[in-house]
Order: sequence, then structure tokens, then C-alpha cells
Amino acid sequence: MRAFSPLAALSLVAGVLLLAAGQARAAGESLLVVEVDSGKVLQAENATYPWYPASVTKLMTTYVTLQAVRAGRLGFDTLLTVSPNAVAEPPTKMGFGTGTQLTVDNALKMMLVRSANDIAVVLAEGVSGSIDAFAAEMNAASQRLGMTQSHWVNPNGLPDERQVTSARDMAILARALLKEFPDYQGYFDIPAIKIGKRVIRNTNSLLVRYPGTDGMKTGFICSSGFNVVATATRDNRRLIAVVFGAPSSEARAARAAYLFETSFANAGLAWLKPAQGTVDQLVPVEAAPPDLREEMCGKHRRRPAAEDVDEEIAEAMKEKGNGVSALLFAAPAGLEIKPSSLLGPMIAAKPIRVYVGPAKPEAAVASTGRPNVAKPDPVAAVIEGTKPAAGTGVLALPGRMPTAGAVPVPQPRPGAHKPTRKAKADGGHAAKSGTRHKSSAKSESKSKAQTKPEAKPETKPAVANAARPTTRPQ
Repeated sequence: MRAFSPLAALSLVAGVLLLAAGQARAAGESLLVVEVDSGKVLQAENATYPWYPASVTKLMTTYVTLQAVRAGRLGFDTLLTVSPNAVAEPPTKMGFGTGTQLTVDNALKMMLVRSANDIAVVLAEGVSGSIDAFAAEMNAASQRLGMTQSHWVNPNGLPDERQVTSARDMAILARALLKEFPDYQGYFDIPAIKIGKRVIRNTNSLLVRYPGTDGMKTGFICSSGFNVVATATRDNRRLIAVVFGAPSSEARAARAAYLFETSFANAGLAWLKPAQGTVDQLVPVEAAPPDLREEMCGKHRRRPAAEDVDEEIAEAMKEKGNGVSALLFAAPAGLEIKPSSLLGPMIAAKPIRVYVGPAKPEAAVASTGRPNVAKPDPVAAVIEGTKPAAGTGVLALPGRMPTAGAVPVPQPRPGAHKPTRKAKADGGHAAKSGTRHKSSAKSESKSKAQTKPEAKPETKPAVANAARPTTRPQ
């Protein structure tokens, strides 16, 4: 009989512990990890139980919208109009007035980053003419993709007991978005948007807290708990993690990070677990979706749950004692993996500018990958109880992984502006030379007052240049 080496034995124990940990963490929740390329299921707990989707619904809204663009029914620059129906939607929302117009491109960015319910309605009405007609397209797309547990009645995920899905179905949808629309992955990994002077951070905090995260969407209603469909890439391997029913936004992010970390780390230990097949082979469970309203928003909870992670953290800071830690879940006993070791602090990120009205000449569809991460948020660092690693803004974590297949953000061509400056400089030099030549041809007895007008050609170009806008139109 072949003897196990100490390393193999240690790997076996680690694999068993991780498997047990996954089971322990899944109580009352729905968890799933799927490999994007193959569709192989890496971890699954309650993955085929029906669940209220909340705002992850907006991934299906995005899918149907991109389908319409691909079919030529509308374009990214097509203007959509905010209707009274959209204005009447409850928060979270952008809050535009009736008649406001915005492009499909900007609407997608606002909906996916802000999780704006009103903008989801704007897109639905713009694509299909009405919410009911759009819901019919959502359901048709679900049937075509094999999302057998999903049914849609609205485009934003606001509470409706008829609107259900499952972790299995959302992983199928995520794969379809990645594979069918690879040129538009930039919509899912925007860390923040800026409209006017207002900066709005993405509710998916993994984008700036877990290296390699490159999408997708969070969701929350009282009946569903905190949901997320997320993607991350490491070593050219891309995974989808689905978490449904987490108790807080912080716990949601930590659970997703844990699922990613264990799945990436145990790529070589897959033989220790029984094969679970591919995501479409998971067998649906016939049951009613759990209603977590009392648990999430009941009177026993010290404060109402909220989707906005900023609101979660702000409220936690008001709590006496260990308020922030109360938002975290405890790692299973026997494992030295803690959420704080996987998630960096909340950091400020360079926002993408959005606006109302027609497309600006310099605006580009979100197909260019993730913007650069800016300086760390000092408030978030205080919340985490530590300072970010120097120069990274992330708590001793490696650099962010590039999005697989993403188109690099266009950069100015090397020296693109230098010729202009040089030309101006040369022009100034020529002007000076001409002045000197003229001065030498004239009598040296001319006064300084007579030579002053000859200096004007040097100053006029500089003034004219300063008046030109050097930034993108606001």
C-alpha cells in the first residue's frame, strides 16, 4: 500500500477542513463557486434552493439590454427618457425628474454602480416599451439559457414574491454575460461613478478590497438578505462566486472572498472532493424561497439592514464597543483564515464620469477595463484598525489582478502633447529671433517704449492657449 508523505497528509487534512468549513458557513445561506471557462462546480451549498434575487436582478436587465444593442434595436448613445413610472420607484435611485434624458451607456453605469431602481425602469421601458414587455423578455432569456428556477416580473429586484431565482441560475447568467458580451466587461467592475460633484461608490466593495475581483453585482431586500454575484481572476483562471442570504454587506463580501480564496488555493486538491459536475447539471430543489425579513429587518435587530456599504459602516461606527466587528462573521474553528486577512480596507477609487443628456464626444462605452485605484480612504483604514500597505491601499495584499481579456484603458500616446508645446516654444523662439533681427536693423536709439509692442506676439499665444479647456467637458 502506498504511504502518504507528510505533505500529502497535511493537504488531505486541509482539504477536509475546508470542506467542513464550507458546510458550516452555508447554514441558512446559498453558496456557489463555478469556474467560468468550464462551468465546473467547485463549491456548492443550497445552490439550487429558490431565492429572492433582490438587485442581482439587474444582471438580467443588463443581459436583455445588451441583447437589444447587439440586435440593433438601440445603441449605447440612444437617449432614454425618465418616465413617471421610473420617478415613482423607491430607493436606491438616482432621483432624476420626469423627462430627464440619458444615454443607454450612462444608464447601465448608473444602474450597476448605484444599483438605481429608477434607472432599471428607464432601461426596461427604453428597450421594450413597458415593464411587463421587458419582464417577458427577461423570462424568455432565462428559458433560453436554462435558468429553470428563475421568474421575473420587474427589472430592478424590488420585493415581489413572484420574482425568484437561485444561485445556480445566477451563475449560469453570469457565465452568459462573460462569454456572450466579452467586450463590455467594463460595466461590471466600475468602482465608482461621478455625476457633477457627487461621487457614488459601487455597492460591491470586493472591487476595491479583494485583489482580482472584476465584477459583478450586489443585492439586498429584507426577504433575501445580502446577495452578491461576483467574479475574480487569478493566474488566468476566472471564477464566479454567488452568496445569497448573508447577514450584512460586510459578511457578504467576506464570504465571497473566502469562497474565492479557498477555490483558488485548492485547485490542486480537487480530487479530495466528490465531483459535482457543471453548473447546469445541478438539480433544482422544489421549495418556496426562504423569507429572511424577520432576521434581516425585525425588531430584534439593533438597526435595520441596509444595502449601501457606506451606510453599514457609518452605522457601525456609531455603535459602542465592537460595532464594526459585529458586522463580520467568525471563521470556522480550526482555520486560521479571517475576513480581515482576505479583505483590504475600503479605499477611494478613481470614478468614471456619468452625465445626463446626449453622449459627449470623448465619452467611451465601458469596455476598457477597470480604472486605476486612487489613494486609500483614511476613514476606511481606521475602521479596519490598521493602515493600508504603503503604496497599495490594500492591507498587505498583492496588486490587483488584470481582467482577463480586458481592453487596456487608452493612454495618451507618448509625447503626444510634446510636439504642441515644442511647436509653441519654437514659435516663440522664432518670434524672438524675428524681433532681434528687426531690432538690429533699426537704430539703437529707439526707446524701450517703442520695443514693447513687439513683445505682444509672444504673450498672445500663451493667453489663447490658457483659455482652451484641457479637461473633458463636464
